[in-house]
Amino acid sequence: MDSRTTSRRNFLILSMGLPLGAALAACGTSGPTGAGAGGGASSGGGGGSKATYWYLSVQPQEGVRTRAVEQFNKANPNGQITGTVFQNDAYKTKIKTAIGAGQAPTIIWGWGGGTLRTYVQAGQVEDLTSFFDQNAAVKDRLFPSSFGAATIDGKIYAMPCETVQPIVLFYNKKLFDKIGAKPPESWGDIMDLVPKFNAAGIAPFSLGGQSRWTNMMWLEFLFDRIGGPEVFQAVFDAKKDAWSHPAALEALTKMQELIKADGFIKGFSSITADSNADQALLYTGKAAMMLHGSWTYGSMSTDGGDFVSGGNLGYMNFPPVEGGKGDPSNTVGNPGQYLSISSKATAEQKEIAKKFFATGVLSDQEAKEWVGIGSVPIVKGADSSFASSKDADWLKFVYGVASQAKTFAQSWDQALSPTAAEVLLDNIAKLFQLSITPQQFVSNMNAVIGS
Repeated sequence: MDSRTTSRRNFLILSMGLPLGAALAACGTSGPTGAGAGGGASSGGGGGSKATYWYLSVQPQEGVRTRAVEQFNKANPNGQITGTVFQNDAYKTKIKTAIGAGQAPTIIWGWGGGTLRTYVQAGQVEDLTSFFDQNAAVKDRLFPSSFGAATIDGKIYAMPCETVQPIVLFYNKKLFDKIGAKPPESWGDIMDLVPKFNAAGIAPFSLGGQSRWTNMMWLEFLFDRIGGPEVFQAVFDAKKDAWSHPAALEALTKMQELIKADGFIKGFSSITADSNADQALLYTGKAAMMLHGSWTYGSMSTDGGDFVSGGNLGYMNFPPVEGGKGDPSNTVGNPGQYLSISSKATAEQKEIAKKFFATGVLSDQEAKEWVGIGSVPIVKGADSSFASSKDADWLKFVYGVASQAKTFAQSWDQALSPTAAEVLLDNIAKLFQLSITPQQFVSNMNAVIGS
């Protein structure tokens, strides 16, 4: 893909067409709260020869991250990294507070995009452009598209890491067989399936609605499938009244029609994604389908008994909406996960972090481990190791979605500033609870465009 300057215009939509160069990444999920070896609460203070690193605690991803640190520490006894883990939602609050107070960890895990932009504007993270100039081989082995959300005004402020993870429509094959139905090929099919599953005592869709960003994935696809990526791009570009686009109102209306038709599990607004309860509803047969990040495949494999290994999990890209303008190959998510270096860290801590970026991040061993848990690392040629994996079909599917998508849009809450994203998530929650109308949603969101 062409190199990306990541201005506000071109940083959201990544046209695809590279060797797996396109990617999505976890919008975020998490498991139990825990702590790694040591408290990593401060970066600019003590520690001397130790750098600190905060990251998410979801399993099995946490294990891969932790082992990467352990492997680096073993190879670098004089420059150690101390890790601390957090649940997803708790992490977002904790890291924002710590950075604002000048107490950030040396290495800041994140999703890039709008949040990274705020860090850059406040001078809170290091400019890594010269690092990548001096370490061209480090950059060249990663998917070019992964640098889009790491780049602000032409400069690179984060190290892309981990995996490509599209948002996927999962389904329970056994439940479709039970009612004699086929997976949906259109939005109309989705709406037709809702009463059929409800009549059989099965929730059509699982949803961890309390987490809010899980609801957002539905709107991201509906906006795209109905109006194309240009609809949200206008919001991202801060165009006046961009949320008033007819396709936006149609998407919001269709969303509430699905909710009113009992498309989701009862009580979805009190279910959290952090607990993986939404995934459990799918693999235990209580819900037939689930729209979620592809990172959930690993935890469903681990926690779902023989649900995945027995061939009961189906998956597909989100279907088209009748009459919609969006290309059905389009997908949504994030282009990678990202590691930045706190500007408040000591010179020694910064050097440890840079050495980790150059030698520890996505090492051959770590890349193999990502494949081992059913994920596609953002390393060129990663597909060469798929054939020997028990998850080969899944990995090929993810590879195909990522490499064949005409356009790929970054998740809304990561593309926007934290301020605008919070208003967005709050209004999405209200939309799903039916406490505001589509028009009220539009009015509320138009008021914060560009904030």
